[in-house]
Amino acid sequence: MKLLGTLRGRLFALLAALGAVTALAVGGATYVSVRAEADELFDYQLRQTALSLRDQGRIAGDEAAALADPSFDYVVQIWSLQGLQLYSSRPQGLTEPLPARAVLGFSNLRLGGQDWRVFGAATPLRVVQVAQPIAVRQRLAAIAALRSIVPVGIALPVVAALVWWLIGVSLAPLSRVTQAAQAGGANALDALPTQGLPGEVAPLVDAFNGLLARLSSAFDTQRSFVADAAHELRTPLTALKLQLGLLRDSAPGADQDAAIARLRGGIDRAVRLVEQLLALARAEPGAAAAVVPLDLAELARQAVADVLPLADKAGVALTLAAPDPLPLTGDPQALRSALRNLIDNAVKYGARTVQVSALRGAAGAPLLRVDDDGPGIPPEQRERMFDRFQRGENATVEGSGLGLAIVQAAARQQGAGVRLTGSPLGGLRAEVAWAAEQ
Repeated sequence: MKLLGTLRGRLFALLAALGAVTALAVGGATYVSVRAEADELFDYQLRQTALSLRDQGRIAGDEAAALADPSFDYVVQIWSLQGLQLYSSRPQGLTEPLPARAVLGFSNLRLGGQDWRVFGAATPLRVVQVAQPIAVRQRLAAIAALRSIVPVGIALPVVAALVWWLIGVSLAPLSRVTQAAQAGGANALDALPTQGLPGEVAPLVDAFNGLLARLSSAFDTQRSFVADAAHELRTPLTALKLQLGLLRDSAPGADQDAAIARLRGGIDRAVRLVEQLLALARAEPGAAAAVVPLDLAELARQAVADVLPLADKAGVALTLAAPDPLPLTGDPQALRSALRNLIDNAVKYGARTVQVSALRGAAGAPLLRVDDDGPGIPPEQRERMFDRFQRGENATVEGSGLGLAIVQAAARQQGAGVRLTGSPLGGLRAEVAWAAEQ
């Protein structure tokens, strides 16, 4: 939950910063706008006051009392065209009158130690001037502007709280995913929930679910492999134990020599089984594999050389057709082991002639082919022969049933495929073929 909280905090901090900058910008613009509008409104009042007094013959008593009120911020002075002062109001603090030479319209002047905003209007008989302290105008305008941005200041924390809550609601699906991941045990590889996830996060969870599915499949494969390997190893180890007992009980001489020979054969079979299990484990998907440039034709020659002593002993004619180099990138050890298993199977299972070919297929891709004239495998059983510890129904040759499983795993690891078909020699054809882009 710490990561989730951090993500929520980061989103909130970013949105809060953006909201604060926006609020300041809006508030500043509103403040400036309201102050400008207030200035225009004060100018309008100043002008209207002057125009209302311009055409009056005299100042009524009640109007004079109102204009003489010390709290009244305006200064009103009326002059005749001959310069005779007809009326003058002076608020507290003003020690001198407005200048007799009036500027018609709006103007600013310095009077009594402060700045004033003045509007002058003239008729054929009189001149009217109305003035207001600029400081008073600015203070009133500032108060009006501040009042206009108070709602923004009040709304800001409310919006921040709503943003915090909305981020929490938006991240709630992530919280459910986190809880589902934490609730599982060490072996729990169930898919995580994806309902309601944001579009930016759903692909990540889908990819993680794909990884979990692959891990689950790999674990199932490994558990099956370990169980099968333990079952297969139990038989040779039990046989070794029995043969050791027979060796112990046998008298020196021919019986003991025969027991030693049987024990040696049992050890060889156990070693062969362990080697095949290791080869299969190295060829499993995800296992580390060396990828280096290699020549498939040379690799075929090496594999044939490995099996040639066994073929000579069994009286099998083993030939190789690899006329041209076949450059490729892959794991030479895995490919050599796969080809050796194919040739070894052909030699062991009754073939008298085995032909190995390293060539280019119809699409120009590398191709390894092993043909024999042995009994072959019925078409309906060929696909099952790639299963681990699977042997033919009529097989009489000792073996573990791992050869073709090793071949298929190694081929897949190198980006190739394996198939079994009938051979022109009358037996079985096994092919390891790469895709055309290789």
